[in-house]
Amino acid sequence: MGKTITEKILAKAANRDEVKPGDLIWADIDVLFTHETVGPRVFAQSLKELGDKIWDLDKFAVFIDHYNLPSTIRHAEVIKFTVDWAKSHNVQHLYRLSGPEHQVLIEEGFIRPGTVVIGTDSHTPTGGALGAFSSGIGSTDCAFALATGKVWLRVPLSFKIGWDGRLPKGVMAKDMALKMIGTIGHGGATYKACEFTGPLIEDLSIDGRITLSNMAVEMGAKSGIINPDAKTMKYVKERTDKPITPVQSDEDAEYEKEYYFEGDDLEPLVAVPHNVDKVKPVTEVEDVKIDSILIGTCTGGRYEDMEAAARILRGKKIHSDVYAIIMPASWQVYREMMRKDLITVFLDAGCEVTHPSCGPCAGHLGGILAASEVRVSAQNRNFQGRSGSSESQIYLASPLTCAASALAGNIADPRKYL
Repeated sequence: MGKTITEKILAKAANRDEVKPGDLIWADIDVLFTHETVGPRVFAQSLKELGDKIWDLDKFAVFIDHYNLPSTIRHAEVIKFTVDWAKSHNVQHLYRLSGPEHQVLIEEGFIRPGTVVIGTDSHTPTGGALGAFSSGIGSTDCAFALATGKVWLRVPLSFKIGWDGRLPKGVMAKDMALKMIGTIGHGGATYKACEFTGPLIEDLSIDGRITLSNMAVEMGAKSGIINPDAKTMKYVKERTDKPITPVQSDEDAEYEKEYYFEGDDLEPLVAVPHNVDKVKPVTEVEDVKIDSILIGTCTGGRYEDMEAAARILRGKKIHSDVYAIIMPASWQVYREMMRKDLITVFLDAGCEVTHPSCGPCAGHLGGILAASEVRVSAQNRNFQGRSGSSESQIYLASPLTCAASALAGNIADPRKYL
């Protein structure tokens, strides 16, 4: 019987000929990363007890992205502790003002097909878009991983999630993600390796694939992985000169469950408060008045997202009752927006373009919500109190839907604006 891409990657990392779902393994880590909120301030003492040495400085990265830029003394102190710790441990890859870690890791060439990527953040599965086994762990696990370069894992069962057809006008990868989450459920893929496949996946840009893998954890998934192809290899080779050893799932690989979706039938979708799997067509919630929109974060802030939103906003003004936050996922995205004059488009439309950060999505800074405020956001979660007051409401949607809603003053179908 054949093997899935996940089983092949983990067998290699465990120095075994093969592994099967349920096996408990020690896997060698290719990339390990952390950030300021759950990083050194949590695991520093544990690492001390293990010798206080990092097993491989070239494979470890520290990010300041959740509290960037700090808006409270507490946030500033956490950042200072993290930076001081990184310097005292001679950390070579310290990213202080770079934007959300998941995007930057991909742009900087850390993520390669066939590797094991581990991070102290729930959206670590993002790296699976490039054919890596990429998954999150807790802070105490990170201390052991830092000292040894290994992580203890149970080999997950795999779900095969196939997509056929093409995306209609006004529909984006975010809508695909919401469709899957609404079908499978918020915990329906708990500790599974979700493998996205099919003609539509192959047609997606790398930006679109990243969105799918990023949202995999919203089904409870251990990872969200895509078999690497020529598009993947070209993207990765442009960003690193390190060896690349991609693997693919066998045609006769076994999956616990298989799901199939048709892109041609997809329409713009919205996840309504307060659960990511409460998904409805945008046409069913068009009467909902909004106070703000957010286009950005590690889910909806790539250049493709910005370009899509700009198509709707170019030459127009947002509704007078709405404020719009545009938050690129990285400085690379920001620079490309400058080069293509998208920042002018957003500013002329009345939007606020801000620096790359996790801030408002995680409820830390840069546009958190007051009681009773309603936001349409391209972020990944709409839990109660996620982005501010527990009495606020977040509707999740694609960047296109967010942009259309900013113009209308209520949740709007982007197809009417294209």
